[in-house]
Amino acid sequence: MSVREEFDEWAASGRDKGMEDRHWHTAKHVLARMPVEAGDTVLDLGTGSGYAVRALRQRDVGRAYGLDGAPEMARNARSYTDDDRVGYVVGDFGSLPFETDSVDHVFSMEAFYYSADPQETLEEVRRVLRPGGTFYCAVNYYEENTYSHAWQDSISVDMTRWSRDDYRRGFRDAGLFVAEQDNVPDRDIQIPDASEFPTESFDTREEMVERYRRLGTLLTVGVAP
Repeated sequence: MSVREEFDEWAASGRDKGMEDRHWHTAKHVLARMPVEAGDTVLDLGTGSGYAVRALRQRDVGRAYGLDGAPEMARNARSYTDDDRVGYVVGDFGSLPFETDSVDHVFSMEAFYYSADPQETLEEVRRVLRPGGTFYCAVNYYEENTYSHAWQDSISVDMTRWSRDDYRRGFRDAGLFVAEQDNVPDRDIQIPDASEFPTESFDTREEMVERYRRLGTLLTVGVAP
C-alpha cells in the first residue's frame, strides 16, 4: 500500500483527528519556538488535519500552506479551516509545488520519515526556503527511541528510521545549518503509579517515563544560508 492509500484510509476513518490530539502534546512547544513574524509564508509538510497551519495563523503569518500526500487528508483539513489565508495542497515531499526562495519557515511533525527519499526532501526544503528561513523537523520515530522501533510492523508503508546524527548529517548535506537539536518531552500524557505496571505497552513506570519525558520528540532545526 502506498503512503497516499494508507493515509487516505486514516482520513476516511477519522484518525486524522486522533493524530492531532496525540501530536499536539509536543507540537505546540515546537510551534512556539518557531521565529515566525507577521506576514511570513509558512509550510507544513505532512499537514494531516491541518492543526499546525491553523495555529501558526494565530500568530499573524501572511500565508500558511499545509501539504499532504493523501488527498483525503487535505480534503478533511480544508473542511476544518475557515480562513482564506490558509491553503491545503496535495503533493510529494520530493517535489514541492513552491517556487525557489518562496517560503520563510517550514514545519513538519511526525511526517518526515514517510518520505520516499529523505535527502531529496531536505534538498527540496532548502530550495524553497528563503535565506535565513528555518525548517523545524519533529519526529517520534527515530533510532534512539527504541520504543518506536516496532511501529514499522503496524503500518504497511516503509518508514526511514534515522538517528540524531543522521538528521544532523542530512541537514548539512542539503545545505542547511543545524541551529538546534533537542528532545521535546511529552508532559501532557499521564503516567500511572508504579503499582499499575506492567501495562499493555510498558513493563515498568521507568520505561514510560523514559519514553515520554526524556526521549519524547526529536526536534532538529535547520537554517537556510
